Amino acid sequence: QHFSQININFHKLMRNKNLFAIFAFATCGGYSGQLRVSVDCINKSDSNLSIAINFAYPFRLNRVEFDVPMCEGRRQERLYLIGDFSSSAEFFVTIAVFSFLYSLLATVVYIFFQNKYSENNRGPLIDFIVTVVFSFMWLVSSSAWAKGLSDVKAATDPDEVVLLMSACKVQTNKCSSVYGPRWSGLNTSVVRTKSVQWNDFYIKIY
Repeated sequence: QHFSQININFHKLMRNKNLFAIFAFATCGGYSGQLRVSVDCINKSDSNLSIAINFAYPFRLNRVEFDVPMCEGRRQERLYLIGDFSSSAEFFVTIAVFSFLYSLLATVVYIFFQNKYSENNRGPLIDFIVTVVFSFMWLVSSSAWAKGLSDVKAATDPDEVVLLMSACKVQTNKCSSVYGPRWSGLNTSVVRTKSVQWNDFYIKIY
């Protein structure tokens, strides 16, 4: 009975985790961003004032290529963004997917197989153990992704990207940021995931 009394609070939590898991892997796994920079050469015909650089999940930025003018006639150079942040992003999304699938399975079992679920208190006990495990994994994965996201932001900062360009190292050429990526969805996924993690540890056992 000790563990059977946890089931109401547990399934309220499961419903919340279900929604947050969907939100987490949808915002991160479906993310694509763009930044634009400009290179204004002394010879205006060599300039490119709108260089678009696109990137997306899983954030293997070192594979993102873009061409920029060298301000030497029509010559261009091919550059790549810096860094591979796929490990933390994919880990975060994987935990979110498995959390969603388990939450869905647990809800189905609770609704349609409640008698077997409560039999010998094994169901609530297993639920409790798996929830603790997932809470820990959420904590680890979201912490890793929070650091990864910070690094992705730094690597895609337009002011940093222009420093990679040869033309921008010549004072007579003017390089600047047009606009940077939008991070609102990814920022929210990290913040909300952390709030869910801490709520997990407030499951009351009566």
